[in-house]
Amino acid sequence: MTMAEYKLEVTTGDMTHAGTFDHIFVTLIGTGGKSERTELDNYGMDFKPGMTSKYTVKTSSSLEKLLLVKVEKDPFLFLPEDEWFCSKIVVTTPEGEAILFPCYRWISRGELVELRGGKATKVFEDDHPLLTDHRKNELMLKKTLYQWENSDKKLPHKSHFKDVSELPSEVCFSLSKTMEVLYTKNVMGAELMFKGMLGSTESWEKIEDMENIFWSKKTQMSEYVSEHWKEDDFYGSQFLNGVNPNMIKRCSELPPNFPVTEEMVKPFLAEGTSLQKEMEKGNIFLCDYKVLDGLPTKVYDGESLHVTPGFIMFYLNPENKLMPIAIQLYQQPSEQNPIFLPSDPETDWLLAKMFIKNADLLQHQAVYHFTNSHGLAGVFTVATLRCFPVFHPLYKLLIPHFRYTLQINTMGQKSIYGPDGILSKTSAGLQGNIELAEKAHSELTYSSLCLPENITARGLESIPNFYYRDDGLKLWDIIYSFVKAVVEYYYPSDSEVLKDTELQDWISEIFTHGFLGNKTSGFPSEFHTVEEVIKFITMIIFTVTGQHAAVNNGQFDYYSWIPNGTLLLRKPPPTTKGQSSMKTILETLPNVGETVKFVAMGWTLTNKYTDVVPLGSYPDERFDEPAPKQMMKEFQAELSNLSEEITTRNYQLVVPYTYLNPPVIENSITI
Repeated sequence: MTMAEYKLEVTTGDMTHAGTFDHIFVTLIGTGGKSERTELDNYGMDFKPGMTSKYTVKTSSSLEKLLLVKVEKDPFLFLPEDEWFCSKIVVTTPEGEAILFPCYRWISRGELVELRGGKATKVFEDDHPLLTDHRKNELMLKKTLYQWENSDKKLPHKSHFKDVSELPSEVCFSLSKTMEVLYTKNVMGAELMFKGMLGSTESWEKIEDMENIFWSKKTQMSEYVSEHWKEDDFYGSQFLNGVNPNMIKRCSELPPNFPVTEEMVKPFLAEGTSLQKEMEKGNIFLCDYKVLDGLPTKVYDGESLHVTPGFIMFYLNPENKLMPIAIQLYQQPSEQNPIFLPSDPETDWLLAKMFIKNADLLQHQAVYHFTNSHGLAGVFTVATLRCFPVFHPLYKLLIPHFRYTLQINTMGQKSIYGPDGILSKTSAGLQGNIELAEKAHSELTYSSLCLPENITARGLESIPNFYYRDDGLKLWDIIYSFVKAVVEYYYPSDSEVLKDTELQDWISEIFTHGFLGNKTSGFPSEFHTVEEVIKFITMIIFTVTGQHAAVNNGQFDYYSWIPNGTLLLRKPPPTTKGQSSMKTILETLPNVGETVKFVAMGWTLTNKYTDVVPLGSYPDERFDEPAPKQMMKEFQAELSNLSEEITTRNYQLVVPYTYLNPPVIENSITI
């Protein structure tokens, strides 16, 4: 009898402790039968990190079309459990066909894992009862493993995991990342303890004393900020290219509750013009923080702190500098709520700018960073894990963009939203931040998450020196082209979209748990066309890569110098002019212990770790077909071209904009 030989190449992950001493067994299953349960054992050490080992599985005859590889892990002697990270298995059949079986997960002792190989398939394409059953069983297991928690009815729902220890290993940090995060926190804590700053309730004696909070952590940008924070043109530029480019809009008509007069701002406009003329020319811009109005605030030393839901007006001057020219700190004008101007006493104007920046930062963190980036990414992740089997083409496309997201979000439930988390330390307090996020989420629209529509709606198509817009729109187009190529390859017609029940379940879960069934938001609850799928997936990938990078990666650069922007201001804002001094500013800023906590948060959120995966890199080989592999190469080439363009431009800028340069954008939200 002629034996059939199947050649296996088994690759172990290259991260620390990915290997195992345990026994590994495989069973090959095909349309013509299955192999014996065979131990994979060569002479010497098997399954070391980063190792690809070759084995042969013999069968009495061909198994015909190979469908599944069953993998099992049994203990070796009495050694303690060591999980094994299996990257992939490539099986070459007796007929010479090489089939990829992606795994990319940790396997525990006694666990049975069935891998499916070959072409990515949609639910209506399965052509064998074994595959149909495998698909159903995988989704049943995933829906048990990943469940929704909807404790807050007004915010995107979370996964049900309460602690990192409960997470399945397939969504956890690598050991190296865990150790590096811990090391960073210990280094920060040790330095602050040594300097006596940790927990200090002393106020700062001089602004300059804040320059050396951390000896070991400074950036060129953070040093630039500490030197130029008082300057109006630098202050204005941050509303375009700082960490919150989401608020500013073109102003064609003054809000009735912001009564700025021609006389007030005439000294700050070009000669021979007027406020009305400049509005008509499109040179007046506005930020309106009304969503903060009426929020509860933190009680501090027995008094409620102040959050200022006001306005700031900017003028784009003939030198193309965006200058702040008027600030009102509350929504309703009154004698106790004057309009502050650049001609006011220096510390009055500085305080007004600081209170507006505090409002901006509160909205930045609670809405644009934690809810619209992390919160929505969590929804996209859980829905993808629950609704798509691992061999669905859209799972293969999306899952690299959700790496580590569930772990960082689970950690954030304590470090951000916990009773002692960072939001509880801010002027709004924990409850104020939650209500702010809820109000903003109730008004969230689909078009606001789609950058081209967002920019148009805010009237910002032509404002100069808006690098977030320039880089972001190019990045959006590159992601769109890549997604379009992949989606159209797997969905050649709208009828395939309509037939894909897994895809329809996925968008339905996202609409229900992410956008809370709000039909007025414009978010889809079902898909009818290929184009709708392309746009939605483009939005997801842009949100968890470029948009998160834009609102996260500059936090240490801009806000490690606390006078430039802080989440906490301890004193009330000025209500009359001419009463403040530098002493007022120092008393208003956070005390020493509070300051160092905010700076440490900025360091933690922007630190770079060694196992980072940049946008467009796909170290896990999930697709077996040549076409999507080629599309990935083209995607990477386009990102490389954009990077060259951004780098060339930045050489010519005094303040470079780096946050949307593809090599520094992560492929997923991991911090």
